[in-house]
Amino acid sequence: MSEPGRESVPTSADPRSKRPTKRRAVTPHAEQADQIETLFKDPSKEIRLPEPSTQRTSSSLAPPPEIVTNVQGSSAGAGSGEFHVYKASRRREYERLRLMQSEIDKEKYNEDWERQREEAKRKDDEKTEKNRKRREKKRAARGKKGGKDSMDVDKPSTMKGPSVSSQTNEDVDSVGQVPHAEVPGVIIHDED
Repeated sequence: MSEPGRESVPTSADPRSKRPTKRRAVTPHAEQADQIETLFKDPSKEIRLPEPSTQRTSSSLAPPPEIVTNVQGSSAGAGSGEFHVYKASRRREYERLRLMQSEIDKEKYNEDWERQREEAKRKDDEKTEKNRKRREKKRAARGKKGGKDSMDVDKPSTMKGPSVSSQTNEDVDSVGQVPHAEVPGVIIHDED
């Protein structure tokens, strides 16, 4: 057996070669990392992004021909070159019909969605109005009774038990304030 010669070593793997070693991206992660690395080599270089794809509509397709001079049937030119022309025209027509149908479906869906949204908004408004009327009715009833939440300060308190406002007139001075009222509770005296 002979020793492997210089011819058997790839040029890029030869240490005397000036060519860079070939690096192959093995995984998608490594491929993306390599692309990012290439972008970061020259930050001043402009990055060109592809244009966003626009959705195809029936208006974006070429219109069907006004006059068809050579009308073909489904078995037109079987076995000849005309068959491919027929298939292409049929495919274009089916694509145009499919796009028109999808536009109609989308319009129906949008109308249904808008109708449901308006219905939900109407129901919410009705419920809000009903609750608002009920709250106003409660407030009006509370105002007539003079309940806890009414802000009438002149009326005497109906609470039972000792309170500041139920003191006798002798304890109230000329300004209308109670000078000193004992509040029952625990008194803690510090013993020094």
